[in-house]
Parts: sequence; C-alpha cells; structure tokens
Amino acid sequence: MKKFALAAALMAAVGFTGMTHSAIAADLTLRISLQLPMKSHLGQNLLMFKNEVEEKSNGEIAVEIYDSAQLYKDKEVPAAVGSGAIEMGVASLTRYVGDVPAVDVFYQPFLLDSEEKVRAAVAKGSPVRGPLDEAIADTGATVLWWQAYGGSIMLSNGGPIKGPEGLKGQKVRVFSKTQGDFISAAGGAPTLISGSEQYIAYQRGTVDVGMTGMSGVKSRQLWEVMDTVTATNDADVEFIVVINTDFWNGLSDAQRDIISTAAMNAEKDVRDRMSSIEAEAYEEAKANGMTVYTPTEEEMAAWREVAKPVYEEFLNHTGDLGKQVFDAASKL
Repeated sequence: MKKFALAAALMAAVGFTGMTHSAIAADLTLRISLQLPMKSHLGQNLLMFKNEVEEKSNGEIAVEIYDSAQLYKDKEVPAAVGSGAIEMGVASLTRYVGDVPAVDVFYQPFLLDSEEKVRAAVAKGSPVRGPLDEAIADTGATVLWWQAYGGSIMLSNGGPIKGPEGLKGQKVRVFSKTQGDFISAAGGAPTLISGSEQYIAYQRGTVDVGMTGMSGVKSRQLWEVMDTVTATNDADVEFIVVINTDFWNGLSDAQRDIISTAAMNAEKDVRDRMSSIEAEAYEEAKANGMTVYTPTEEEMAAWREVAKPVYEEFLNHTGDLGKQVFDAASKL
C-alpha cells in the first residue's frame, strides 16, 4: 500500500498520467525526462522505445516518460542523469558542452551541410560520434541512442533575416555556445534559452530572433508567436538519450540486451524519418500562416564568410578532442 501511495503522490506532484499498475509492479522501472511534448517526434520516438522494451521484457521492465520538462529542464538533464537522480534523460547534445566542449562540432556553421554528411557523422562508432560518446561516458552517463532533430533555422517577426546584416543589433535565442559565437560574429546579441522556455521568450519579446529546429516549430506551435522562418540550415541539431552509467552497469545482460536493441531500433527509425518529419513541419507552419524564406546564394555566401572565425574559436578552446572530431567531420 505504501508503494501505491508513493506512486500516487509522484503522479500528483508532476501531473503525470502515464504511470500504470503494471509499471508499479515491474521488476525494473526506467524514468525518462524529456523537455519536449509527447506529441513531438522525440516524444513519439521514446514511446516506440517504451513499447518495445515493455513488450520484449514481458512487462518486467517498465518505462515512464516525463515529457514537457515536468521533472528537469533540458540544461538540468546531464547532471540529473549523471548523478543518478533519474535513470534516463533526453538532452540536446550541446548541453554536454561544459564537460565535453567538442560536442559543439555539430553546431559549427555549415560544417555538416548535407544529410549524407550528417548520417556519416552520427553513425555509431564513427570518427565523429565515437569519441564524443566515450567522452560523455566520463560524466556518469552512457549514451543509448541519438535522436535526429533536423537542421537549425531562424525565426523572426515581420520578415526574414536576409543575411548577417539582418542580425545586427538583434537579440537572438540560441541553444549552444557555438551558435552564440556565430550570432556574435554576425553582429547580433545571443541569449542562451532552453527549448522549453523559448515560446514565452518570443511571446514577451525577450529576444527578437530565434534559432531552433523546424520540428520544434511544429511541436511547440511557435507560429503563434513568430511569423517567419529563414531556412539557413546552419547546423545539425541532435539530441541524445542517456542512462546513468552505474545503473546501466547494474543491469543483467538480458536487460541490457533488450534496452540496447530497442534503442538501436528507435535511433534508426527517427533518423530514417527525419526528412519527412521536417517536410511536414514546414507544410504545417505554412498552413498556420508562417512565411518560409530560403536565403539567396549571395546571402548564403555571406553567412559562410561570417562563420569562419567560429571554427577558429572552436579549435582554440576544445583541445585535442575538438581538433580530432573537427578534422573527421571536415573529411566527410
């Protein structure tokens, strides 16, 4: 009875409605923190993982998903998982930049500028991803899988951002240090804001311009507070699903096998569907009144020119690992 009372108290505290009696009765429970809504493609990807794990384990492993930053904000996930405060979490890759500065190789402007390059870079064990996964392991978290989020775009009101000149004097929401360097180089003023807080930042005018992934525009209905998308696709946005390493090592071989297999299947599914997910997001944004602007060749050339000092800054402060993964990404 105490067990059920505790579960009920937790559900009331966080407003979570997905916990079931079967989850409470399971031999093992995996709690996952997610900053995005369940309807987002990352939420649906976690649901796919949950269903496979619970089915393959015959209900012995339960998965509870706490979406919309109910338990932890995006920036809090690395510490929460690394310390064991929660078993699993989803975080933007760049949230590990404090411990592993080299993760921002994925946010180097226009470095990974095609789907082919991105797929090669994110492949498990690749010269780009492999060393980053190993470095993240030193934070107390083990990477289970990467979740594709698409290319970075810019949001604004009253018209598109036509090249770097359009950012001068503008306050810009960014989600990585490297993006901040990019915006500063273009003459803008970057502000680091969590994904779960960007809607209200746009609504209140805390920032003038936003950077995010197109799928996030759809899942967060950002067309309610911004009216224009500038499709710069200046960086590859990645999220990672991590599990506390001590917890992971304490599982049986059979449990790890079930979880690992479900993770690999979830990673492949979201990666293969990313192009269509983005296309659908663009169409829905247009249907809700947004204007989508594709930069001209001249504007893209200007963006790329502004980005050059960002590479130097990255290499200067990320050490040997940064150089290793940057060189590997450059050769793709």
